[in-house]
Amino acid sequence: MEEKLIGKVSHFYGKPSVGMIELADVLKVGDTIRIKGKSLDFTQKITSMRIEFTDVNEANAGTLIGVKVDQKVHKDDEVYKVTE
Repeated sequence: MEEKLIGKVSHFYGKPSVGMIELADVLKVGDTIRIKGKSLDFTQKITSMRIEFTDVNEANAGTLIGVKVDQKVHKDDEVYKVTE
């Protein structure tokens, strides 16, 4: 499996368990990401994304997106796109 750094976490909202990610590359619904930080390292599939309050299927570099995450993430955690 290959991994490419595509962004960083900028904020986490606990109640809906959403991580805000500043993208440095394209990300699509269905892609697999790996989030790595000081106290966590996990992989998950993107099932939905939002830009502001609108659901989207794809987001480009320079965009701030909200993604439902499986675990609590922290500011500056690195986000990688995983490809096979």
